[in-house]
Amino acid sequence: MTPAALPIALYFAAYIAGGIPFGVLVARMKGVDILSLGSASPGATNVYRMVGPIPALIVFLLDLAKGFLPAYFGMRLLGSPEQGLACGVVAVVGHSFSPFLRFRGGKGVATGFGVLLGIRPDVGLSAFGIFLIVLAIWRYVSLASISSAFALIFFGWLYQASPVLMLAFVALGGFVIYRHWSNVQRLLAGTERKLGSAPVVVESSADDVGLKGAGP
Repeated sequence: MTPAALPIALYFAAYIAGGIPFGVLVARMKGVDILSLGSASPGATNVYRMVGPIPALIVFLLDLAKGFLPAYFGMRLLGSPEQGLACGVVAVVGHSFSPFLRFRGGKGVATGFGVLLGIRPDVGLSAFGIFLIVLAIWRYVSLASISSAFALIFFGWLYQASPVLMLAFVALGGFVIYRHWSNVQRLLAGTERKLGSAPVVVESSADDVGLKGAGP
């Protein structure tokens, strides 16, 4: 493979890997069509509400891995954190606009966290710490996700990330916030559900995947 073809091959592989709908696959092993229940999101939060905590943890870790591996190996093979981040961002796009789900998907939080662990674990772990603190206090996954997106930008600046990485952190954080816009509206209206609240089972079309819900 020529040097010019390697980045293209890695970007393509990252997009396909990111698009693997682990939430759908894990829920299906339990006999559940996660795309037709709750928020219709294939993310770990909806799996938690509709299937249970152990399947949700498995989905979270698998979604994290499909961000970590493209970013880490992209950085190693292409020689820079910026290139690794580019591969990771493509994986996040694949997760949120999966070719296996008619270009719908999850919110990208777990996959984005995996990307950060692959290239800048100091920034990623710090942002994840903010996620856990906000979740523990207010129990809103969406609020914790949005808070961690802002924290990503702050810690990138605090830990003196390169200008290119900072631009990418702003783009990644903005993307996560954009994907949670419906959750922002529900938070302002006081209708957002907290983690651990009784699930509201609402039959949903697969066409709605990624347009509703609070799952990462």
